[in-house]
This record gives sequence, structure tokens and C-alpha cells, in this order.
Amino acid sequence: MTVPSFTHQQASHCESGVMSALLRHYGLPISEAMAFGLSSALCFAYLPFVRLSGLPLVSYRMPPRAIVRGLQKPLGFRMCSERFRSPEEGIARLDRLLDDGRLVGLQASVFWLPYMPPDFRFHFNAHNLLVYGRDEASGEYLVSDPVLEDPQRCAPVDMAKARFARGALAPKGLIYYPAGMPSEPDWERAARAAIRKTTRIMLRTPLPLIGVRGIEWLARAVERLPTAADTARAKQYVGHIVRMQEEIGTGGGGFRYMYAAFLEEVAPLCKRPALVGLGAELVDIGDRWREFALATARMIRDRDPLDVRRLASLLRALATRERVFFVALDKAAR
Repeated sequence: MTVPSFTHQQASHCESGVMSALLRHYGLPISEAMAFGLSSALCFAYLPFVRLSGLPLVSYRMPPRAIVRGLQKPLGFRMCSERFRSPEEGIARLDRLLDDGRLVGLQASVFWLPYMPPDFRFHFNAHNLLVYGRDEASGEYLVSDPVLEDPQRCAPVDMAKARFARGALAPKGLIYYPAGMPSEPDWERAARAAIRKTTRIMLRTPLPLIGVRGIEWLARAVERLPTAADTARAKQYVGHIVRMQEEIGTGGGGFRYMYAAFLEEVAPLCKRPALVGLGAELVDIGDRWREFALATARMIRDRDPLDVRRLASLLRALATRERVFFVALDKAAR
């Protein structure tokens, strides 16, 4: 049994890709970039008190499920979310929804999804995907995973492991689906409100570890790494920053490219042609994030000497560029 008329689409990032496909299926065809931008998902956060394998959390977007939640108000619909105490409960509920012909989004651990390439499989519990049916003969779920080119299949036992993995961001069997149909919004009003929210996050969040100031805090942390006493640990630290940037989702540069596409898409809707030029500026900033990642990777692999002061300088230059950019964006959206 499959959900009627559903078509898989590949995307850059799991959550924005899931929401774009989900909304398109229910009658509102919006791009992945629009889903990302309207939910005000672009961000930066350096959280040294949240540890991943002993290293600080560095994030280039808002927390998991921010896109799912953030699209409900501008698009005028409600998303039903359900978690479960046991795998048996979660499996039974998913099967009932599929039997009713519903397209279902769910959160899962990347590590336990057997169709993922080996290099992609690590313990990250906030991956999003869609289930659009079940093979009645084999019992396998039909999966639309937006980060992969083609639809996939997943055996029930593997799906249960992925949905009920333990650890940070444990999904607890989370499923979600629209309770009503999304409606086409007042694009100008919705886009301008979303942009202002993003600039507020990047420029005026009280916590200095968030937004542009978070990039500056990370630069200070990198500069203070004791390279002489523990070179291996310093390399692990800066390597972790790059892994969070380039391998977890679409990372720092990729998210900025996506937001730039959003700005170009909404420029005519908002009657703000300046947004096109700002989108091009953000693409260049994304390129600079990729240059930082390349410089770091070369040092980790001993192609260049480890120079934490140079890396800190690159981060400070990025903070300066982003501050100027978001101030200009804030003015353009008013």
C-alpha cells in the first residue's frame, strides 16, 4: 500500500526537504529554500556546555524540528506530533496512518538506517524522513529520504531501531503529519516577518553564544587551544567544527546558500529587489565558510602547519562579514 500520487524529491537537507515534499503533497508546492527561509532556520550557535563526544556543540541552523514548527503559523496549518513509550505502540500507529493513506514524517537515527551509505552512518538521532507506504508482501516500509536520490526500503526491525534509538535527541518514535491543509500565505508579510526574525537571532539574541557573537566566541576558543601541549586534541577540536559544518546536514556554507536562494525567491514577492543582491553576498559568505573548512582540513592532514591563530582570524573575518550582511538584510526587509 502506498500514499496516492506521492513523488520523491531529493533535497539538500533532511528537515527542509521533508517539509517541502510534505507541503507539496498536501497542495502547497514550496521550494526547499522557501521552507528553510520562512521557518527562520538560519542561525549560528556555539554551545560549549552541550557536549558531543566531549566536544562543544557548534550549529549553523536552529535546533531540530524548528522548520517543522516554524512553518505552521505562516502557512496556517497545524502539525500533529506523536511520541510513544514503546516500539510496539509506535509501529502500530505508523501502520494505521499508512493504512489511512497518510504521508508521515518521522525522526530517526541515521546510524540504524541500513540503506544509508556507510560513511553517512553515525549516531545522530535527529534525521528526518518520510514514509509513504508499506510493501504488504515483505512488510518493508517505503521511504522517501530527502538526502538520497532515490526512494528506499527499510525493514520493520531496522525502522524500529532507528525510531527508538537512545542518546542525545532521542526520537522516541516521533511521527508527524498535517492536521489540516496548508494555505498560500500573504507572501510579502510572511517573508518579511521571517527575515526580521532571522536578523534578530543573528544580531540581537541576549545570549552571546548565539548569532554573530557566537562566531566570535568560537574564534576565541580556537585561538586558546593548547597546540604545544596537545596537538592531537587541538586537531580533534577544529576537525569537529568542520565536521559539524560540512557533514552534519548541509553545514555552514550550505545553509547560507539555501538562505540566499530563499532571498532571491522572495525578492519579487516582497517587492524588495535589494534582496537579490544580498542573496549574492550571502553566497560569497558561504564560500568563505568553505574556505575556512578547507584551511582547517589541510592542517588536520598535516598539509599545512596547525595554526589556530590563522583559523581564529578566518572566523573573526566571517563574523564581521555576517554582521554587516545581517544589518543590511534587516534594513532591506523593513
